[in-house]
Amino acid sequence: MRPMLLSVSVAAALGLLAGCERAPAPAAATPPAARPATAQERIVDEHSYAQPDKVRTTDLALDLAIDFDHKVIRGTATYTLDWLDKSAPALVLDTRDLTIDKAEGLGADGQWTPLRFSLAPKDPVLGSKLTIEAPSHPRQIRVTYATSPQASGLQWLEPAMTEGKKQPFMFSQSQQIHARSWVPLQDTPQIRFTYSAHVTAPKDAMVLMSADNDPNAARDGDYHFKMPQKIPSYLLAIAAGDLVFKPISARSGVWAEPAMVDKATAEFADTEKMIETAESLYGPYRWGRYDLLVLPPSFPYGGMENPRLTFATPTVIVGDKSLVSLVAHELAHSWSGNLVTFATDKDAWLNEGFTTYVQGRLTEALYGKDMADMEQVIDRDELKQEYKTLRPELQRLSLKPGTLADPDDQSSATVYTKGAWFLQFLEQRFGREAFDAFLKGYFDHFAFQSITTAQFRDYLKTHLLDKYPGKVSLQEVDQWLYAPGIPADAPQVESRRFSTVDAARIAWQGSGQLPAPAITGAWSTQEWVHFLEGMPATLKPEQLAQLDAAYHFTGTPNGEIAMRWYPLAERSGYAAARPAMGQFLERVGRRKLILPIYKALVATPDGLAFAKAVFAKARPGYHPITTGSVEALIAQASPQAPARAEVPPGLHPVDPAPAPAQTH
Repeated sequence: MRPMLLSVSVAAALGLLAGCERAPAPAAATPPAARPATAQERIVDEHSYAQPDKVRTTDLALDLAIDFDHKVIRGTATYTLDWLDKSAPALVLDTRDLTIDKAEGLGADGQWTPLRFSLAPKDPVLGSKLTIEAPSHPRQIRVTYATSPQASGLQWLEPAMTEGKKQPFMFSQSQQIHARSWVPLQDTPQIRFTYSAHVTAPKDAMVLMSADNDPNAARDGDYHFKMPQKIPSYLLAIAAGDLVFKPISARSGVWAEPAMVDKATAEFADTEKMIETAESLYGPYRWGRYDLLVLPPSFPYGGMENPRLTFATPTVIVGDKSLVSLVAHELAHSWSGNLVTFATDKDAWLNEGFTTYVQGRLTEALYGKDMADMEQVIDRDELKQEYKTLRPELQRLSLKPGTLADPDDQSSATVYTKGAWFLQFLEQRFGREAFDAFLKGYFDHFAFQSITTAQFRDYLKTHLLDKYPGKVSLQEVDQWLYAPGIPADAPQVESRRFSTVDAARIAWQGSGQLPAPAITGAWSTQEWVHFLEGMPATLKPEQLAQLDAAYHFTGTPNGEIAMRWYPLAERSGYAAARPAMGQFLERVGRRKLILPIYKALVATPDGLAFAKAVFAKARPGYHPITTGSVEALIAQASPQAPARAEVPPGLHPVDPAPAPAQTH
């Protein structure tokens, strides 16, 4: 997932970052205290009730009905099972806020018979454990259920909240552990399964899933899907609304609302080139089609790498392709994440760090080294800021057990940027030719498997360190994997284009003279972001007015600029930005873009009152995950608030890509 193109983590939005000054990344001076786990040790997922060592789902068959009027999905889920433990008495599934009507097992005679089941009390993070007694170990079990209108993994939009404003819209967000809110299942990435689905909906709603969507499918309210490759549960996805298709190439295209599809197709025109570039580096694309679904602005992340159908925010469609590295990121997940998957969220960097690295390679190949360098500098600057206050245990690539109470609380700086930085370190030491061959072999070796950091470490030692002795030691690898901070010898990157931006900013701060239009007229989004990020924490209102008159930051349609301009305006007392700021917060639900603005607002009593008023208007259009994040910020800032506000399930890591995500 790419939480963000230019990654700003949830930690930043909740106040873990301190100011705008640049600082060197802290060096990890001490070796890791704990011995790394071996690949053979038992894998434990702390955030799932499932028992993959006893029984595993190999195939999931869904038969679902979408009910827009009541904002629920009803139907059945049928699991084909592999009983590994012959003494296992039950199938244990993850659920959250589901109504379970019945459970049945398929007998040897082909008849379905009722099975006893129990639903445990709800845990605020994990949901409720569903235990289905099945001592006879039926090959298939079927559960009849219904979702809640408040399902954390579904968003239901009234017509007024969509681009076309004519039909309702619904979409899912299953990562990290939200699939359990719309399907009872073994919600752990350790388990991969194929799936099929029969979905009914109102005839005017086009239904899509992370499966074999037919670009020529008739919109008739009755849809069938198959996903022949095995996927983890967090890649299960569904969407329904007024959607049309426009091709980019023979195997790629855009689904979007009619008013958005032409703009999106033009913005994402390089998608086929991205696929071909990735294939030239890392081997064939193995998922058939690669399509993009542009969701309404309320989508809480930048993108989500659902196989065959990336979910994307419309906030990256700005007309100049400057934010399409989000597509590069989500496409890269087709190798790193979807093909080779982390076994538990303690190893999330195996998805997002690898993907951010591959994203950079695609960006460089298609848009040049300058663009790739600028994005790396922005990511690393944000990591340095986050690491000033981030707990050391969250700075490790491989997290220790018990570190995360909620898997949505990952540090995006760690899993995205530090993970990619580690791979860039390896690339620099071994050279691109050797490292590209290693990565291609890695993706082939672990294809359609879920692995741990320990397994990666073993593979790295055998296929790179031992093959090219003397270039990197295992101790250096372990410093990256198991110690906090960034090693002192980490490779650095500089951007020559940012040097021009820095000079222009410094000159303006000293003289009040803005750079010539001939200079700024060619600046990309990345350069404007760097221009704003280098500003002091506050400016004089008249300085902001001068910038606004020249560059029209207030009211900008570019979310990457808005998320940096509005907090600066609020901290500086530039009241002229308030009306447009409120409109932006009401229109956009992408967490990465709005949380920094809310954070700046709630810092003062007047701003807090404004934030509450805006949130009251915006809330119906926010995703449950976004709603929980904003509620937490407001609760923490409100008078007599508890020391730590209760955060509903769904506070995510990265808006990927620049993530969560990464998105991711």
